[in-house]
Amino acid sequence: MTAPAPTPAPGLPAVLYPLQPDHPELVAPFAELVSRTGARRLWLCQSFRAEPHQVLAHLAGMGHTVPVGTAVTLLPLRHPYEAALQARSLALLTGQPVVAGYGIGTPEFANGLAPEPYRSPRTAVGEYVTSVRALLAGESVAHDGPYHRLHAALPPVGPHAPVEVGAGVLRPGMARTAGATADVAITWMTPPDYIRGTLAPQLSAGAAEAGRATRPRIATAVHVAVTRPGRDPRRLAEAAAGTHLRAPHYADMLRRAGVDIDAPDPATELLRADVVVTGTPREIADTLAAYHAAGVDEILLNPTAVLLTEGVHAAVRDLEEIIAATR
Repeated sequence: MTAPAPTPAPGLPAVLYPLQPDHPELVAPFAELVSRTGARRLWLCQSFRAEPHQVLAHLAGMGHTVPVGTAVTLLPLRHPYEAALQARSLALLTGQPVVAGYGIGTPEFANGLAPEPYRSPRTAVGEYVTSVRALLAGESVAHDGPYHRLHAALPPVGPHAPVEVGAGVLRPGMARTAGATADVAITWMTPPDYIRGTLAPQLSAGAAEAGRATRPRIATAVHVAVTRPGRDPRRLAEAAAGTHLRAPHYADMLRRAGVDIDAPDPATELLRADVVVTGTPREIADTLAAYHAAGVDEILLNPTAVLLTEGVHAAVRDLEEIIAATR
């Protein structure tokens, strides 16, 4: 049976490895950073190269036993039973807390795997998260829904580190669903004002409708880059977020948040809205504090821009200096 998950106050940020690694050795410097600095957790994204659960298990076998999370793996890839088994296995193998985050992905990807299109992504995510949470709680699940069938329980094991179940959240409807079903709402590129004014209230409303005493924790990935000679903040913003601006669900969220991504210079808009945060480590830490004030419980430092343009060592250096500035 899983132990209850702790609910620490906002403190040191977490570290996100944002790319799809070919081998766990590529992620090891970030795991070492978490261990060295006391950062909150190491997060991985969905990867179609080295699968994230296997990468994290491999890192644990190398001695990198740190708290971990997935932000987010795509639920069309695995049945909820397999998802719960994978998440619990990580908790058993690492001996550390796990956040298992799930999301639909793009409609095109989901439709390429599912027997039929997801008519309601909200329903699919809500049912999936509910089943995974129940299995991890040691319950026997009997579910016949439009998106999965499950009549089973996980075999019992001894005590292990806690596993929280997360849902990827960008827009108000999914926030309401996550509020009713998830332990953690995982957001990407969501400005602090949008979290405060839109997502947090919808999470609370969903929790209240489900009779839950509190809303899920909010874990938000924030693009960061330290200002250094030769670095152009606009170029960094373009490198960090350029591909996301072409994804309809991200574009819609950013427009709802008041970010004019259709402007002649969208990179400047991303910087203005603190979607991409640059500056000295102290200035970045101050902006991260504004995210906490908006309701974010866990910040995932996302070094995509520096990692892509300057490599691993430069990205780790940035993150280490930012973590130090948040103490």
